[in-house]
Amino acid sequence: MNTSGTKGRVLVAMSGGIDSSVAAVLLHEQGYEVVGMTMKTWDYASAGGSKKETGCCSLDSINDARQIAVELGFPHYIIDIRDEFGDFVIDNFTEEYLAGRTPNPCVLCNTHIKWDALLRRADQLGCQFIATGHYANVRHENGRYVVSKGLDENKDQSYALWGVSQESLARTLFPLGGMRKTEIYEEARRRGFTELVNKPESYEICFIPDNDYRGFLRRRVEGLEERVAGGEFIMRDGTVLGHHEGYPFYTIGQRKGLGIALGFPAYVTEIRPETNQVVLGNFDELASTTTYVGKLNMGKFASLEGRGLVPSVTKIRYNHNGSPAFLEQVGDKIRVYFEEAVHAITPGQAAVFYDGNDVLGGGWIERHTIAEVPERTFSTATV
Repeated sequence: MNTSGTKGRVLVAMSGGIDSSVAAVLLHEQGYEVVGMTMKTWDYASAGGSKKETGCCSLDSINDARQIAVELGFPHYIIDIRDEFGDFVIDNFTEEYLAGRTPNPCVLCNTHIKWDALLRRADQLGCQFIATGHYANVRHENGRYVVSKGLDENKDQSYALWGVSQESLARTLFPLGGMRKTEIYEEARRRGFTELVNKPESYEICFIPDNDYRGFLRRRVEGLEERVAGGEFIMRDGTVLGHHEGYPFYTIGQRKGLGIALGFPAYVTEIRPETNQVVLGNFDELASTTTYVGKLNMGKFASLEGRGLVPSVTKIRYNHNGSPAFLEQVGDKIRVYFEEAVHAITPGQAAVFYDGNDVLGGGWIERHTIAEVPERTFSTATV
């Protein structure tokens, strides 16, 4: 397939932002035959939002990506994956909130939509590889493809990649994994891409650019407010404290915007969709020492079965620093024992397990409990 004398043909996911643009430029300069591709995942106007469409789905971003390709002389394609994105990612997002969980659509999109969509198009275009602008690394070791943290700890995106399959990782390049964000800006400046340097970065969910997920749910689910309004705020012992707007509009750990004064800082500690109740408590009541994680995708090892208690640093959300923990595989789930209690473990979020910089694997948080840490000490545990 590679007859051009280059390092190979690579399909680069280009959002129009500085990271994916510089990734494409670097691969081009390294001798890869680059093909750019921008994925249209969402049309925000169709959701009835009030904010101007921004981010990776906007016309400006698509044009920015195409301009880079034109300047460097490689082909660029736009693919419309709104149907497959909406059916899977947005439906899941809605269903998770209605089930009392807090979803992470970006991880789900990486796992089930973007990589699959890129690989299908890569095959159609004769590309051996796909590449993205993620700050992460991948290597082949002991028969496994292992994702590890990017050099820039402040930008590391390995957490969002735990669900990418071995088959997909085998063909994936992360050209920014060994670079810092400051270097990316410098690379763009040096090549005269000043508009990319000055372009603001987008941190919102692509289909909720106004960050109002409650408004999105109200528009998405007909009659939602009438169905869930008037539920009870309660304490863990069942004491009724007042009434709320509806359980889907709250998340574990939430303190602001509760609309209730209790004389002490109150947090959402549990959501009970079956009774439309939201449990409030103090900060200590958010603490848990054990969580169960399901729908696993393992990285460094195919399974932890038979390995006993495996030490790790486990992250329970994207911006979590990670906490020392033991992992124990129990059937198709992993039970996580934290060395010290962690706060606001949230069903629906991803838990990602690290061995140093390497991703051992990850899965979706299902539930959590107060439990004792096993007797085995962290100082004697080994992977």
